[in-house]
Amino acid sequence: MELISRPRYYSRVEKFLGKGILIVLTGQRRVGKSYVMKEIVQRKQQQEDACVIYIDKEKTDFDFIQNYKELVAYVDEHREVGKHTYILIDEVQEIEEFERGLRNYYDRPDVDIVVTGSNSDTLSSDLATLLSGRYVEIFVQGLSYEEFLIFHNLEDNDDALLKYINYGGLPGLRPMGLDDSEVVRQYLQGVYNTILVKDIVRRKKVRNVPFLENLIRYVGDNIGKPLSATNIQNYMTSNKNEVSKNLVLKYLKATVEAFLAHNVTRYNLHGKKLLENNDKYYFGDVGLRNFIVGGRRANDIEKIVENLVFQHLLRQGYKVTVGQMYATEIDFVATKGDNTIYVQASYLISEESTFQREFGNLQKINDNYPKYVVSMTPFMDASKYEGIIHIPLREFLKNEL
Repeated sequence: MELISRPRYYSRVEKFLGKGILIVLTGQRRVGKSYVMKEIVQRKQQQEDACVIYIDKEKTDFDFIQNYKELVAYVDEHREVGKHTYILIDEVQEIEEFERGLRNYYDRPDVDIVVTGSNSDTLSSDLATLLSGRYVEIFVQGLSYEEFLIFHNLEDNDDALLKYINYGGLPGLRPMGLDDSEVVRQYLQGVYNTILVKDIVRRKKVRNVPFLENLIRYVGDNIGKPLSATNIQNYMTSNKNEVSKNLVLKYLKATVEAFLAHNVTRYNLHGKKLLENNDKYYFGDVGLRNFIVGGRRANDIEKIVENLVFQHLLRQGYKVTVGQMYATEIDFVATKGDNTIYVQASYLISEESTFQREFGNLQKINDNYPKYVVSMTPFMDASKYEGIIHIPLREFLKNEL
């Protein structure tokens, strides 16, 4: 299959090569970490002084590498004297005590190491213990809207945006095509089952799998709503599913560590501090979210718009929280370095009450940071209202703020 470049991620990797730092590409399975890895492989293989050692633990060809000793033996066998070695490992967490093997090479001036992983807890805890902070994480997401257009050879129009809303941005959909919804559904089901089994159930030794799936479905159906262990427990109890708060918290944490969903904390804009309960949750890919929840998009388009805005803010490198100021809520407070922006997300702004909620809430914030409203409102182009900028969703997803 033709390899389509994802320069956003390759350029980030390139910045750290030759710096004596182990590079870790993190993110949910099937979001395209392997695409980035293969692009590195192809580019480095073109250099005469490079020795590229690529291990893909999702392929049975490498089943014989089960632990760090077998990893070291394989790398040592394939290194070439006088050449700069690039050790590239896909799904490194599948190798037992992988960090012990990597420590054998990561500080050598003639070696660079890039690995991918699909579980944040396993990677961060193991690497932090043995590598003393000498690594950097690069978070990889599914396709942006612009990448989606390129991967599927689509023109930028409302029909393409609708496909993005329905099917999400997993690169693996490209060979399937987007014309047969049943084929897409089966692919998404396979991805979801893999994440569920490999990255949550098996890794966290989950026993109550039916409850886990109900929990994930509940989170997907309540995107953008504050959730707590108590209200989730009460909902499950009302549906004859008796579970403890501790189990709710444990399974929520496991879902986030597998990058299937992201928890977003609330930030008190008046007191300038983080609030410690009622996080909101958003999915890493709206196509997976739609498959899990089911139903028609017309019934929950508001949630998906909000999810897409969250994803795009992450893609631009923002740290995202939910703003809380007395009884007023701001969908997203996004910070990057010393810069802060406020963003409201809405499907349609067709009534005065909606206009006041989206624009009026931003007006109450008494500072000079940029303020935006993103929506799909027809005939409402990019415009300003008392300093607040409206951006159509399609334009927002194609640009950086």
